[in-house]
Amino acid sequence: MELTDDNLLTLSEYLRHTLSPDVAVRRPAEKFLESVELNQNYPLLLLHLVDKPDVDITIRIAGAIAFKNYVKRNWKVEEDSVDKIHSQDRDAIKRLIINLMLHSPDAIQKQLSDAVSVIGKHDFPDKWPELIDQMVGFFNTGDFHVINGVLHTAHSLFKRYRYEFKSQVLWTEIKYVLDKFAKPLTDLFLATMNLTQVHANNVEALKVIYSSLTILCKVFYSLNFQDLPEFFEDNMASWMTNFHTLLTVNVPSLRTGDDEEAGVIEQLKSQVCDNVCLYAQKYDEEFQPYMDQFVKAIWNLLTSTGQQPKYDALVSNALTFLATVADRSQYKHIFEDPTTLSSICENVIIPNMEFRESDNELFEDNPEEYIRRDIEGSDVDTRRRAACDLVKVLSKSFEAKIMEIFGAYIQAMLQNYVAKPAENWRSKDAAIYLVTSSASKGQTQKHGVTQSSDLVPLPQFAAGHIEPELAKPDVNEFPVLKADAIKFIMIFRSILPREQVVGSLPQMIRHLAATSPVVHSYAACAIEKILALKGPNNVALVKGTDIAPLAADLLKCLFAVLDSPGSEENEYIMKAIMRSFATLQDAVVPFLADLLPKLTQKLEIVARNPSRPNFNHYLFETLSISIKIVCKSNPKAVASFEQALFPTFQGILQQDIQEFIPYVFQILALLLELQTANDVPESYMALFPCLLAPVLFERQGNIHPLNRLLQAFVSHGAHQIIAQEKINALLGVFQKLIASRTNDHEGFLLMQAIIERFPPNALEPYIKQVFILLFQRLSSSKTTKFVKGLIVFFSYYVVRYGASNLVTMIDSIQPQMFGMVVDRVLLTDLQKVSGEIERKVTAVGVSNILIDCPAMLQSPYNAFYPRLLAALVEFFELPHDETQLPEDQQVLEIDDNSGYQAAYSQLIFARNPKVDPLPTVTDVRFHLAQGLGRMEPGQLPGLLGQIPEPNANHLRSYLQTAGVAVQ
Repeated sequence: MELTDDNLLTLSEYLRHTLSPDVAVRRPAEKFLESVELNQNYPLLLLHLVDKPDVDITIRIAGAIAFKNYVKRNWKVEEDSVDKIHSQDRDAIKRLIINLMLHSPDAIQKQLSDAVSVIGKHDFPDKWPELIDQMVGFFNTGDFHVINGVLHTAHSLFKRYRYEFKSQVLWTEIKYVLDKFAKPLTDLFLATMNLTQVHANNVEALKVIYSSLTILCKVFYSLNFQDLPEFFEDNMASWMTNFHTLLTVNVPSLRTGDDEEAGVIEQLKSQVCDNVCLYAQKYDEEFQPYMDQFVKAIWNLLTSTGQQPKYDALVSNALTFLATVADRSQYKHIFEDPTTLSSICENVIIPNMEFRESDNELFEDNPEEYIRRDIEGSDVDTRRRAACDLVKVLSKSFEAKIMEIFGAYIQAMLQNYVAKPAENWRSKDAAIYLVTSSASKGQTQKHGVTQSSDLVPLPQFAAGHIEPELAKPDVNEFPVLKADAIKFIMIFRSILPREQVVGSLPQMIRHLAATSPVVHSYAACAIEKILALKGPNNVALVKGTDIAPLAADLLKCLFAVLDSPGSEENEYIMKAIMRSFATLQDAVVPFLADLLPKLTQKLEIVARNPSRPNFNHYLFETLSISIKIVCKSNPKAVASFEQALFPTFQGILQQDIQEFIPYVFQILALLLELQTANDVPESYMALFPCLLAPVLFERQGNIHPLNRLLQAFVSHGAHQIIAQEKINALLGVFQKLIASRTNDHEGFLLMQAIIERFPPNALEPYIKQVFILLFQRLSSSKTTKFVKGLIVFFSYYVVRYGASNLVTMIDSIQPQMFGMVVDRVLLTDLQKVSGEIERKVTAVGVSNILIDCPAMLQSPYNAFYPRLLAALVEFFELPHDETQLPEDQQVLEIDDNSGYQAAYSQLIFARNPKVDPLPTVTDVRFHLAQGLGRMEPGQLPGLLGQIPEPNANHLRSYLQTAGVAVQ
C-alpha cells in the first residue's frame, strides 16, 4: 500500500463505514480493514490520515482508534508466529508517533498515547532507548499543550508499574526511567507550582497549569508504586509540602457550576489523596513526619466538601486515606477519643452513606452502571463503599463503641421510615447500608459475607426489616428498598440460616416481575447465588427437588424478563436461567419444548451483533446444559438439537462471527461426542474439510475447541476421514500444533486420538514422519510441557502398537536412538508427568516396555533396564515432580487483547469427562507385577538385586500382592 492521496481517501471511506449503525455496512468495512492491515505502510497511512486537519475529526478519531487496535493486535510478536508488522513500519511509527501525538487534538492524543503505551510495553527501553530523552526534551518548550501530551504519554507508559509483578526486569526498567526522568519531573513539578502564583489571575492559564499538576501527580504515583525510589525519598519535602498546599488551596476562579463532572481542582486533590495514601500504606516510616498535617487537611476536606457527584472520587480517596491511617496501630490514638469517633460517624460516615438524588438518577436512568458500582464492586470508587471500608477498619479496634453509635442512628432511621415511608424511604436505605457495612467482617465473591460481627443480630434484622419489605404485595413500591432487601439476603447468604435464605426464593421469583431493571437484575443475581451455595462436603444446599415446585414460576418469570425493554440481553437473568437448569436437571425437561425455541431465537438475535460477552457466554452454557440433560436420558434427542441449532451455527460460521465460533465448536463437539451411531452424520462430514483450514488455527481462541471437535471426528468417523483422504490434512494440523510451544499439548491430544482410533495400516505411511517431527521439536525447543506430552505419546503408542514396535520405529530413524530416549527423556522426566489418565497410560506404557519388549533384555538396552524399573517404582511411589526445565518458559497465558481477539472461553457444561483408554487395568502396580511374573526363571531375583533397596522392597510388595513368587 503506497502513501498516496487515493489510498488515504479509500481508507477514510472505509473508516466512515465502520461507524455505521447498520451492520450490513459496518461489517464489510471492518472485514476490509482486517484484510489489508498486514500490508506494508498500512499503519503509516492511518497515522497520515490522523494527521490531516482537513479530514473530518470523527474519521481522524476512528483512524486513531483503528491504529491503537492495530498496535494492540500486532505489535507483540507471539512466540510461535511471524512478525506481522514490517520492520520499516515499526521504525517509522516510533519515529513519527510522539511528535504526531503531541500536536494532535485531545481525543486523538489519548488514543495515540495508549498506542505508545503498548509499543513501550514491548519495546521500551531496549528497542526504544531514545523515548525518555525525546519526552524530556519537550519539557523545555514551555508549551503546555505539548508538555501535557508528554505527561499523558508518560502516565500511560508508566502506569503498568502499578500492577506488574515484581521482577528483576521490572526493577531494571524502573531504575532506568528514574535515572532519566525523576529529576526533570520534579523540576517541572516545582516550576509548575511556581506558575500557579505567577498566573494567579489568568483563569485559562490556571486551567492548563492545574491540569499539568494533576498528570504530574499521576506519574508520581506510578513511579513510587513498586518501591520508594531514593530520589523521591531525598526530595520528599519538596513533593509533600506542595501536596499539602494543593490539598488546602482554594482557587475560586476554577470552581465549576457543573455538579456532575469533577473539575480540574477536584481531580487534582483526589490524585493528591491517592499519592499520600500510597505513602501512608507503603512508606509509613518515611512518611511519618508529614502524617499529622495530612490527617488534619484531609479531615477538613471531608467535612467541608459538598454532596455533589463531582466530589465523589475526591471524597472516596480521602476516606480511603483515613481508613489506611486508622488501620495502623501506631495511629490508633488519633481515633481513640469517643468524641472523635462520634464526630467521624456523624460528620463523615453517615453523610457519605446517604442515598443522594444523583444515586437515584443513576438507579433509574442508568441501571447497568448502578449495578456495576453496587454489587459488582467496579473500579469506580463510590462514597458509600469508601465509607463502608472506613467503618470496617474502625470496627477492628473500636467495634463496641462504633456499634453503640451506629445502633442509635439505625434505630432512629428505621423509626423515621415507619412514621412516613413515602417521605423517609431513604432513611431505611441508609439503615440497611449501615447494618451491612458494620456487620461484614470477611467477604468473598463466591460466598458473600463469611464472617460477621457478633454484635449485629443479622437473622433478627432480616426477619424484622428485610423479609417484610420483600413480602409487600407491590413489587414496584420503593424499588431502591426492594433492591436493598434482595442485596441483603444475597450478601449474607452464607451467614443467615438456610431456611431464611432458601425460604426467600419465592419472594425473589416474585421480584423478577419488577419493572425496575435494578430490582429484577438483583432478584436474578440472588436466585443464581442461592442456587450456587454449597454446604459441607461441597454439596449444593439447594437441590432440584427443593425448587421443583417453584420451577414453572421461576422459568416463566426469568424468560419474561428477556422480553422487557432494556433487559433483552440481561446477563444476570441469563446466568440465573443457566443455574436454574443446572439445579433442576431432569425436572427442567417438561419445560424445554417451550423454552429451547426461545433460546435459539435469542441466539439468532445476538449473533447479528454480539455486544454482551457475559450474556452470550451464559446463553451458550444454557444450551450446553440443556443438551446434556436431555441426551443423558434420551440419546436420540441429539438429532432434535442439531435440527434446532445447525441453521444458526451455519450462519455464525459463514459470517465468521469470531466471538461465537469457539462456542459453536464446543457445542458441535459435545453433540458429536453424544452420537450413538458408529458413523459421523453427513451434516458434520460436510463441515470437516473446512475445519482443517489453517486460517482457523490462526486465532488462539479457536484452537482448543476446534481441536476437541477434530478429536470427536476422529473418535466417531476414522473410516470416513480415511475414505475422504483427509489423513494428510489432519496430520498437517498436528504438525502446526506440535511446532508451537503454546499449543503443542493440543497436538499430542489430537495424535493420541488418531493412534487410538485409526487402523495401523492407514497410519503406516505417515507414522515415521510423525516421530521425526517430534524429535526435531525436542532438539530445537525442549520444554517441560513438551517432554511430558512426548512421554505420554510414547506410552499411548506402546499400548496401541506394542513396545517392540516403538523401539523399532525410533531405531529406524537413527540406530540405537531408543537408548538415548530412555536415558534423556524417560529416566530424566518420567516423574513430571501429570494428570490422572496421563499417569495411568504412562505407567502401563513404561511397564509394557519392561515386560513385553525382548530388546530391553538384550544388549545394548539391557543396561537401562534396572534404572528404568527403579524409575517406574519411584513414579508409583513418589509425588510427581512439578519443577520446570531451567530454560523452560511456562505455558504462555493466552492474552485476549482486551477484546481484540475472541479469546477461548470454556463452556463448563459442554465439557465431557476424559475417557479412560485402559478400563481393564484397575491397578498399575498389579499390571507390572503380573508382567514381571512372566519372566524366565532366575531373571527376577537378579533384577531386584540391581535396583536400590527401597525400590526393591516396594517391588517385592507388588509381586507378593499379585501372587508372583520371586525365583
